[in-house]
Amino acid sequence: MAKSPILFSHVLSGAPDPDGPADISAALRDDRLAWAHLDGTNPSAQSWIREELDYLDPQAVEALLDVDTRPRMSLAGDGLLVILRAINFNEGEDPEDMVSLRMYLDARRILTISRKRVRAIERMNAALREGIGPMDAGAFLVELIEDIVGNINAFQSGLDTHAEALEYRVFGGQGDHVRHDVLDLRLKVIAARRYLGPQRDALLKVSQAQSPIIDAVTRREIEEEAFKMTRISEDMDELRDQAQVLREELSSQLSDRVNRNTFVMSVVTSMFLPLGFLTGLFGVNLGGMPGLQSPVAFAILVASCAILLIAQLGVMGLWRWLNQRKTR
Repeated sequence: MAKSPILFSHVLSGAPDPDGPADISAALRDDRLAWAHLDGTNPSAQSWIREELDYLDPQAVEALLDVDTRPRMSLAGDGLLVILRAINFNEGEDPEDMVSLRMYLDARRILTISRKRVRAIERMNAALREGIGPMDAGAFLVELIEDIVGNINAFQSGLDTHAEALEYRVFGGQGDHVRHDVLDLRLKVIAARRYLGPQRDALLKVSQAQSPIIDAVTRREIEEEAFKMTRISEDMDELRDQAQVLREELSSQLSDRVNRNTFVMSVVTSMFLPLGFLTGLFGVNLGGMPGLQSPVAFAILVASCAILLIAQLGVMGLWRWLNQRKTR
């Protein structure tokens, strides 16, 4: 017997919770406001939805079962089809790889489905088990959105704090030790931003939807969450630019260091080039070389090289002094 795809199920209208899959199917059809959360990876999830929820709009069913989704909202008959993204708190996975949560809500039924664990759904389940959860579809949607947006906001705040610490270290001359951290920050921001803009637009559409479950209070609360998502999206844009500035600063520091090293090598080379010429010239083994019979010839050559080296240093120092006077 195939395992039921239902992970959580509750009746929100104050009646006892459904007793088994058959009862939740009945609750989703009658006048009780029932909620069922399904495991999207369960092989029987598709057939269960098509058989037990055959009254749903075919397009809504297709969207609920789609593997690849982006945040959006659309009207589906008398209900709302809402697809959102939540922070990924699953062990061993990246938080910015946000998990998809698909929802269908109308005045009498709520259906949610996800392919991974969604902590907001688990917290909602725990609240309803304790009898402190929402009592209507609008309140259910508001509480779920507040939970999701709140965690996205906390994630963005953490990235912002991390970026400030990286900025302090980069401009403090510790760029060699934070290159990987700056790259990791950029990748996190890029991965998260792909969902934040569509999610903001989806929440705005939800707040403007003409639906029986969206009353005046619900509309204002969802609109406030949409404004929060707008601010988060703008902050993420700023983080992206900040990470780009840090990357450019690291590149500039590396370029300056390479230029300094190249300059030092050029100075050393220029200083020893005349000395190398002299030693090479006097090192030839040919007749007629001066000083071959003199016992002090080698000392004279060494002294001449030292004098030449001192003269070069003096010329370089004078050149640097003149350049400094020009720049004043």
